[in-house]
Amino acid sequence: MPPAPQRRPRAVHSMLAGASAVAIGLSGLVLAGGTGAAQAAPNDVELITNGGFEDANRLNGWTCTAGTPETATVHSGTGALRSTPAGSGTGECTQTVTVRPSSTYTLSSWVQGSYVYLGARGTGGTDPSTWTPGGSAWSKLSTTFTTGAGTTSVTVYLHGWYGQPAFLADDVSLLGPGDPKPSPTATSPTPTGTVSPSPTDTTTPSPTATTPRPPSKHLLTGYWQNFDNGATVQRISDVPAAYDIIAVSFAEATGTPGGLGFALDPTLSSRLGGYTEAQFKADIAAKKAAGKKVILSVGGEKGSVSVSSGSAAANFANTAWSLMQTYGFDGVDIDLENGINSTYMGQALHTLAARAGAGFTLTMAPQTIDMQSTGMEYFKLALNVKDILTIVNMQYYNSGAMLGCDGQVYSQGTVNFLTGLACIQLKGGLRPDQVGLGVPASTSAAGGGYVSPSVVNNALDCLAAGTNCGSFKPDTKWPGIGGAMTWSTNWDAKAGGGIANTVGSHLHAMP
Repeated sequence: MPPAPQRRPRAVHSMLAGASAVAIGLSGLVLAGGTGAAQAAPNDVELITNGGFEDANRLNGWTCTAGTPETATVHSGTGALRSTPAGSGTGECTQTVTVRPSSTYTLSSWVQGSYVYLGARGTGGTDPSTWTPGGSAWSKLSTTFTTGAGTTSVTVYLHGWYGQPAFLADDVSLLGPGDPKPSPTATSPTPTGTVSPSPTDTTTPSPTATTPRPPSKHLLTGYWQNFDNGATVQRISDVPAAYDIIAVSFAEATGTPGGLGFALDPTLSSRLGGYTEAQFKADIAAKKAAGKKVILSVGGEKGSVSVSSGSAAANFANTAWSLMQTYGFDGVDIDLENGINSTYMGQALHTLAARAGAGFTLTMAPQTIDMQSTGMEYFKLALNVKDILTIVNMQYYNSGAMLGCDGQVYSQGTVNFLTGLACIQLKGGLRPDQVGLGVPASTSAAGGGYVSPSVVNNALDCLAAGTNCGSFKPDTKWPGIGGAMTWSTNWDAKAGGGIANTVGSHLHAMP
């Protein structure tokens, strides 16, 4: 086995990194609107059947798991959809629609309720989704997407969240090129309305469905070191319970492009008194039984895994799946710091997610420079796999100064740096629950950018509620902010557990 990779500290970006970020300019900061609806083109037509639920058979055209007609509370007309999620279901309703390849569409719906999601699957590009945290009034969800060159149909969906109250939907619309749907007619109810289980709404989230966890859940991620670099050596069982996701560092490149390998480091095993592979697997199983996710991190500072072709994408998915089965990993973390191909890595991850099924966990840890613009490959990858992405924990360290979403330059190691750079991702198309703050656990864990746990908590409060901000205060609040990450659980233990105890407890107390 090659020498274990040493992740942090790596060579520190100088202040020139900040200058480079500024050089990107505001023109390079392309922020994708999460819910802004595009104005319909002159030739756009309505493609949804019975979007207003006005047919005599109210659910005509829709396939629902728990949908029922609603006539008492509607947004317009005389009908609407009511669906009640169960403790193990989301109450999803879907409709498959014929579309045209390489065409742009606008999807919208009026909804009422808690954690109501609207989106489309099978677009051949970046599958769109948007959601509302809820309320007693009707609110409009809207998003756009462009179909792939070979796409002829998409599946539109609406769903709530596990154990939440019933939600309402009305006036669902898909505008774009195609053949218009006929207006609803007041015919007698027939058995053609389907209220049968949808194959994509199972008792647990489908890997291809955009069914993220409720945004009120905030996650703490920690990297576990499969090597000894002076931090506290740990077994997986030693990782504190405050960590919701444990990223095992790292998978290694094999001689095959895209291929992954992993084995316990023999030096670490010896330092732990003979930590065996069987014990390692048992510890992973115990963490999972306690409700935690244990994933395999790919990359690190010296990681050289490259996925830049279709064959490499297949190799990545095959070898990652094999390691997941062997050790019991729940998914993977992408921490490639030497270049990435958003197209082929996205292909590999979608293949892996489909193979892994429910419960697949996908995290990322890009460097700060990689997320300065939606045109950068890492940002493009995050948006490409948004439908299966758990959280992006960008590394807010080892970077000098960087550009914030307001066009100002902020220095690492400050609350402004955390909030100003997180704002780019939040306004660039990621859901709030997909954005986390990656910080070093101590000054020994990184070359620069350390902040105390209290500063991390202040940044989380600023993003979620607009409180405890520095001089930069975002113009939007994101109460569903995803959480925080640290390099590493080992360095945190060495420093006294400030991340686990202070940040972890704060995250889990946030509404």
